Amino acid sequence: MGAAMRRIHVGNALSAFGLGFTVPYLYVYVAQVRGLGAMTAGLVLAVFAVAALIVLPFAGRAIVRRGPLPVLLAALVMAAIGSLSLGLAGQAPTVLLSAAALGAGQAVMQPALATMIVDCSPSETRSRAFATQFFLQNLGLGVGGLIGGHLVDTSSAASFTLLFAIEAAMFLLLVVVMATLRLPHAPRIDGAPTRSARGSWKQLLGNRAMVQLCVLGFVLFFACYGQFESGLSAYGVEAAGISTSALGTALAANTAMIVVAQFAVLRFVERRRRSRVIAAVGLIWAVAWLTAGYAGLGHASQEMATAAFVSTYALFGLGEAMLSPTVAPLVADLAPEGMAGQYNSAFALVKQLALAVGPAVGGPLGASLPTPYIVTFLLFSLGITYLAIRLGKQLTPVQNQPSLRKSRVVAQGGAQSESIAA
Repeated sequence: MGAAMRRIHVGNALSAFGLGFTVPYLYVYVAQVRGLGAMTAGLVLAVFAVAALIVLPFAGRAIVRRGPLPVLLAALVMAAIGSLSLGLAGQAPTVLLSAAALGAGQAVMQPALATMIVDCSPSETRSRAFATQFFLQNLGLGVGGLIGGHLVDTSSAASFTLLFAIEAAMFLLLVVVMATLRLPHAPRIDGAPTRSARGSWKQLLGNRAMVQLCVLGFVLFFACYGQFESGLSAYGVEAAGISTSALGTALAANTAMIVVAQFAVLRFVERRRRSRVIAAVGLIWAVAWLTAGYAGLGHASQEMATAAFVSTYALFGLGEAMLSPTVAPLVADLAPEGMAGQYNSAFALVKQLALAVGPAVGGPLGASLPTPYIVTFLLFSLGITYLAIRLGKQLTPVQNQPSLRKSRVVAQGGAQSESIAA
């Protein structure tokens, strides 16, 4: 790991730390501490998602034209301004504008950092680089949430102001850390500055493998991440009678599984076809939904229901650990030279769409219709397996299994098949 990659991983960890530091407490801060009510608090959370959806289509183009580092620095400054102003805001319009700035800045950080990882890692080590990124992101989220929870006091607005000020300071510290970073290489497409944004998106949409990966990515994020803090938690409380402390234990089990399993799973994943790894994740998550069904619908004792519910989150964590060195590097391998920023931003946009739709669908369904909820997302998990197998047919042998690059014969065969297809 070179000096540039170390800084990038520090950036990932600090940005995740800042997210975990404040976002879990936004609802309480706006609704109760500032006394603006549940409606405004809900709008703040919606503004986060909407701001990300607005800026991400432009972020990819900016990364291609300007490079990921300037875009990252601008996003960090925007997030710092949004965080500090959010801690000082007392009126609804100011709170909403501040949340928009913070949400937009944090959304743009993701594809910018991912593109920097692509620029700083050869294809042979890219899976490990993205696995490390995911590991540090989860560690940062967990540590940030833990420290933030001990700093806040719902009876004191000043404690929340301090929280947001610390987050803003961390973003500005990250600006200093990253400002002098020198990327080993940052490939560009000839004529990229004059290429229209419409042409860039048309080129991306013409890549059948990337389009299929985006569809698969939407289902992945919708059926897993989009349910963690909405539908699945509502189902656990309403159908399984899970206490809030047990829900916290389940979330901790998810993070613990990722931290413990990430690098052990990496060795297994690196030697397998990516499409088959994703298909296996769909089956693991199907088992997770069956386990959740047993917790809420199986007439088990409270202890067994709680254990099954915690196991559900742990199984999701195992699947996440398998996906982190698989999906993000695949996005990079599908991107033409110099277009990694555009492809990373497009995939981040798909993720944000899934995270916006997932809670809206899963929350009410999990709380009021537990059986249809479990059946629906069990089918979605099986759909992941089906879509992954279909995606594998669109990938070249090396795209599907990067370890084949070590075999010159296979690499040449892949190149020949591509030329024949062309």
